[in-house]
Amino acid sequence: MIPGDAARTTRAASPPPTPTAAARHAADPTKGESLVTTSVESPPTPPTRTARPVRPAPRPRSRSLTRSAAPFWLLTPAGLMIVFVTLLPIGFLVFTSFTNYNQRTLFTGAFDIVGFDQYAAVLTDREFWLSLLRTLVFTAALVIGSVAIGAGMSHLMTRLPSALRHVTTVVLILAWAMPNVASSIVWSWLFQPQYGVINWMLTQLGIFGDMTSRDWASDPVLAWVCIWLLVVWGAVPFIALTLYAAETQVAVELKEAARLDGASEWRIYRVVVLPSIAPTILLVTMLSIIWDFNVFNQIWLISEGGPNGATSTLGVFTYTTAFSGNLQIGAGSAIAVASTIILAVLSAVYIRQLVRTGEDL
Repeated sequence: MIPGDAARTTRAASPPPTPTAAARHAADPTKGESLVTTSVESPPTPPTRTARPVRPAPRPRSRSLTRSAAPFWLLTPAGLMIVFVTLLPIGFLVFTSFTNYNQRTLFTGAFDIVGFDQYAAVLTDREFWLSLLRTLVFTAALVIGSVAIGAGMSHLMTRLPSALRHVTTVVLILAWAMPNVASSIVWSWLFQPQYGVINWMLTQLGIFGDMTSRDWASDPVLAWVCIWLLVVWGAVPFIALTLYAAETQVAVELKEAARLDGASEWRIYRVVVLPSIAPTILLVTMLSIIWDFNVFNQIWLISEGGPNGATSTLGVFTYTTAFSGNLQIGAGSAIAVASTIILAVLSAVYIRQLVRTGEDL
């Protein structure tokens, strides 16, 4: 095979290059063949494009509106209850406090707008200020007694065996769940003259002499003691269980370290436990102030505000003013609004104290 034939065979076996417009034909004078000189160029690189973010398909507008309105529909029943049970009665109460709404209005529907005359009459009424003083003193006594006994009960529960602690918890819950009307009636039976269990027990002790015929509701001091015992008895379970839950969160290491340093149990409770549960004590104290300030059922069912108005608090005074005699509903509404303002002021003081101490509301 001649060299020219081998070269042609090699060129035929390889894939032919792509000619361009610049191909030039040249003739080989020695071999009489025409050689083609080509230049191979790579294909042009297409320009890179920035990928656009894929947008999700738009949701149907009706379904979006339905989902956004779903929470409002779920809150509608509770909202309607708040409006019709709380807001509307409060609005009517405020409105009637500026009128002479009375017994005549119930039959004829006629009343007059008197402005702040009802408030002026209430603030100049001596009985209003006496009722306010009784309410403040009685509330302070109730709060101090219930919080102190509840704190002691909660600390005692931390030291009881598991079985006895469970029994104590059930008993406290049952006492707290009892309606105050039912407990007030039972309480009046316990302190009933002639056949009351408390009078019989005191008579058997012989400390106070013969208490068999003693009528607690007819004596101002004994009536307050009876009502105080009833209200505190109903308030202690909530306070004890709440403080017990808070006391169980106190770090055991802190107590053990105090014991190793030789601190007594009372000092451990005062230095370690009380600062740890102080926010919870503030909470139950404020709730107790609100509840005890509004105590009505227990007082009315035990003594009806007697004897001679000695146990008449703002709640009892509001009720007797609005629904006794000629039904001065406008004046009673003004007293109720004034009581609400006083409670709002007390609540504001508590919230301010929380803000100062840095606690969460």
